[in-house]
Amino acid sequence: MTEINTIGATASITAVELAEARVARREQRKLPKWAHWRNWLPTAVTFAVAALLWQVIAITNPYVLPTLDAIWTSLAGDPAMYWANFLVTLQEVVIGAASGIVAGFLLAVVMAEFRLMERAMMPLVVVVMVTPIVAIAPALVVAFGFGMLPKYIVTALVVFFPMLVNSLAGLRDVDVRALDVLRTLHASRWEIFRDLRFPGSMPYVFAGLRIALPLAVVGAAVAEFVAAGQQAGLGSLVTTSAAQANLPVTWASITLLCVLGVMLVALLAVVRKRVLWWSDGDVVAR
Repeated sequence: MTEINTIGATASITAVELAEARVARREQRKLPKWAHWRNWLPTAVTFAVAALLWQVIAITNPYVLPTLDAIWTSLAGDPAMYWANFLVTLQEVVIGAASGIVAGFLLAVVMAEFRLMERAMMPLVVVVMVTPIVAIAPALVVAFGFGMLPKYIVTALVVFFPMLVNSLAGLRDVDVRALDVLRTLHASRWEIFRDLRFPGSMPYVFAGLRIALPLAVVGAAVAEFVAAGQQAGLGSLVTTSAAQANLPVTWASITLLCVLGVMLVALLAVVRKRVLWWSDGDVVAR
């Protein structure tokens, strides 16, 4: 009898523990995804190790890298200068990237609807894309002057090709059965594009944007490196400070370029989650 009571008490304790474990799991599920330590701790450890290695290299080789506190001191010492140059680069990225994205998508629509246009224009597009941007930028300065226009064009060219390729793949990757149904119903070309091709291409378009937006920051910086004239922007600040061997300013400017790229990617992730709520997953960029 005593053994039976003991077994019953043990079973009761086990049941209570299981119930508490279920409650704890429910509480964990209520927490936002980023609050779970598995999601942020590995990244935090990686950045901490990278910062430690940076500091060791900077202290032992002061002419190779500045210390992190020197970079922070530079940023905090003259925030107005960095902010003004940050806004110039941001303007180049927004205008140039928007132009390249719109142009790439519109040309993809034309190529998807008319195969003859693809055969006619794709070779020329490939020739332009394989031409080094560093070689094109000075020629653009000669053609369009020393203002902002050459930098917009360079940034647009950098993002144009990935947007074109991904958008074209998305516009053609349609559900054949749905396409047959629409054609059976005598849907017009515009109706097929509006109801089938355009919505179905969105995962590919966002995959292209995920490539294009970081490249836009690279394109703007390269344009500021090689396009003579207006000395403004983070890329120009990197060039000027590097020529003066001012490592804290150089790396502070590079840090802001990285921050700009991360901001764009994070904003894109938020927009994608809202727009593609129906998507099962990411489409790998082709």
